[in-house]
Amino acid sequence: MIRTITLAALLSSTALAAAPADPAAREKAFDASISAADQQAWLKAMASAPNHVGSPHNKANAEFILSQFKAWGWQAKIETFDVLYPTPLETRVELVAPEKISLGGQEPTLPEDATSANLAGALPPYVAFQGDGDVTADVVYVNYGLPDDYKALAARGISVKGKIAIARYGRGWRGLKPKLAQEAGAVGCIIYSDPAQDGYGDNDVYPKGGARPDFSVQRGSVADMITYPGDPTTPGYGSVPGAKHLSRAEAATILKIPTLPMSYGDASKILARLGGPLAPPSFRGGLPLAYHTGGDGKVQVHLLVKSDWSLKTLYNVIATMPGKDRPDEWVIRGNHHDGWVFGAADPLSGNVAMLSEAKALGALAKTGWRPSRTIVYASWDGEEPMLLGSTEWAETHADELQKKAVLYINTDSNSRGFLGAEGSQQWQHLVNQVAKDVVDPQTRASVDARLRAKLRADDFAGGGGGGGDGLGARAVSAAEKGDDLPIGPLGSGSDYSALLQHLGVPALNLGYGGEGQSFGNYHSIYDSYDHYIRFDDPGLAYGAVLSKTVGRLVLRVADAPTPPARYGDFAATVRAYLTEVKALAEARRKGDEKREALRAGNAFALAGDPLDPVAAPPAEVATPVVELAALENAVARLEGSARAFDKALAAKDATLAPAARAQLNALLRDIEQTLLIPEGLPFRPWYRHAITAPGRFTGYGAKTLPGVREAIEERRFADANRYAGLTAAALDRYSARLEAATAVVK
Repeated sequence: MIRTITLAALLSSTALAAAPADPAAREKAFDASISAADQQAWLKAMASAPNHVGSPHNKANAEFILSQFKAWGWQAKIETFDVLYPTPLETRVELVAPEKISLGGQEPTLPEDATSANLAGALPPYVAFQGDGDVTADVVYVNYGLPDDYKALAARGISVKGKIAIARYGRGWRGLKPKLAQEAGAVGCIIYSDPAQDGYGDNDVYPKGGARPDFSVQRGSVADMITYPGDPTTPGYGSVPGAKHLSRAEAATILKIPTLPMSYGDASKILARLGGPLAPPSFRGGLPLAYHTGGDGKVQVHLLVKSDWSLKTLYNVIATMPGKDRPDEWVIRGNHHDGWVFGAADPLSGNVAMLSEAKALGALAKTGWRPSRTIVYASWDGEEPMLLGSTEWAETHADELQKKAVLYINTDSNSRGFLGAEGSQQWQHLVNQVAKDVVDPQTRASVDARLRAKLRADDFAGGGGGGGDGLGARAVSAAEKGDDLPIGPLGSGSDYSALLQHLGVPALNLGYGGEGQSFGNYHSIYDSYDHYIRFDDPGLAYGAVLSKTVGRLVLRVADAPTPPARYGDFAATVRAYLTEVKALAEARRKGDEKREALRAGNAFALAGDPLDPVAAPPAEVATPVVELAALENAVARLEGSARAFDKALAAKDATLAPAARAQLNALLRDIEQTLLIPEGLPFRPWYRHAITAPGRFTGYGAKTLPGVREAIEERRFADANRYAGLTAAALDRYSARLEAATAVVK
């Protein structure tokens, strides 16, 4: 048994070395406690057995994490939730016509991958929250299974109604593929990994290289996360004892049709036999065959899924280091520990980095240091199926979090390469400052310098066009000018979602990558220690770098008299988003005019191949002028308010009186919550953030100014006008809060 030591005992010891008083010295001492060797040992142990929700080893990992936090002096506990989580009892997929071939099943053991033989208790390849069923039907290939793909099929007279849709992974979140197939009338769905995106089209396949081999299967959740995450049966409130659970039929995020994932080796046996028209060029992947759409009745597939729909227990580990000055202001940092199988890269590479931070902070506490604000570390369970652990925790503690949370810092998987950061843009300058102070282990330059060089070199290789439109162009411009690099917006797909987009707690999501090959093992049994050490982050050098990056963010926010946010960066980002939305509306208007002119001149018919007929795009209501004046005015006010506040604080920060400081911090602590739209976004009121949300047809990918942007994209023009006003009102609330804060500073 590991002996635990209370934080109070650590702090009362008189035999310990004095805490570093200087923040730079404190960060240096923090770095000295970060050990890549520790991380490698933890990773090997934690990824040694299957770690899906409900597995014995996943629970054992939570108990191990708890013991470590306690040994390092944290106040720690496990907080449990009983949630609906279906696990497969029986899965079957087989080709039944024109011949019978059994498909699917568990991936094979590889001698080069030790844990691939340790599958006792592992679940077969599956996707969570699909609908159970037993169907046999004709097959239609739907490319990525996204709205434009169904339009392309409809133009060729092809429907999935009554059929099984087979879609390839990519372009959009996996859950959209069976959802859209279901809405189009399909009776089942198969999702496979095409080698063009995820296999030999990318690299040598495992075990020679890190890319996905032809027998590897990507598991995942297909719950309708863009409606709401968390337990599908407790929407908007915690799954605690006594909570009302909806029935499966009532739960809006559970799909209705059976769905299974598939390797590209198995998928090729279906796709090679499909008849029907040759697929459009955009549908063609990397398999050595001619892609056809099917749907002509020549290929029949039997698909069966039967699941155990019982409640499973989640084990969130919550560790706290109380603040000495501001105990009711919380800096929260999290990473999940559950995986689809072993989960070495996703998520344990990030989790062991988080453990290093916790150990290093505990070591600082042993010297007598205590943070000014309370630090909360969370190792979440149930992220993979539906962001279960973090969402249930956030919904359960919503009132307290909205009163106390200053910032949530998230990581997930991590690998070799370049720093990536997304989140609330008032923290952009702080991220840039930290990036300048952290050393890249491969080049010995700062991670900031290396990222800037990458942006500029890639832009040159692409023709020097400035990174295209949007964030890429702004990043290249900043890299060239020496300005702060922009951080991206947050969509969904990890544990920040409930905190940011439902509760209005500002969030950052960070990780390194771009040079590892972890996507080649993503959500398969080969997401293993052996794969990770060979192809993703040998020696966990970048695990240590992640710890040093996030640790600095935690220390600087926890100890600053006023959290070091810079609101002009947020205002500039919102201005960029508004410029994009205005350009979108104008492009749509021009596109509508061009389409109707082409239709009127019969151009589509004349340009088409008579031997491969494709219907002209249907007539649509022309895009009107969307009323953006209120939003334009609100952004202008925000720019002025942010500029005035940043200037005032820079001048007076060092001399601010304690009472004024307390009043200022109270005004700023929950300022992000002013951006919440009380009625939420169209079709998904759980998502309330006016500035960023997961896209309805992108899932993980963010949509900015989502109420307006998506309404224009989807031709919901009344919604576009309405949400322009609601978004403007949210920005005005934010500006008013900044103006009140400026008055306090002055």
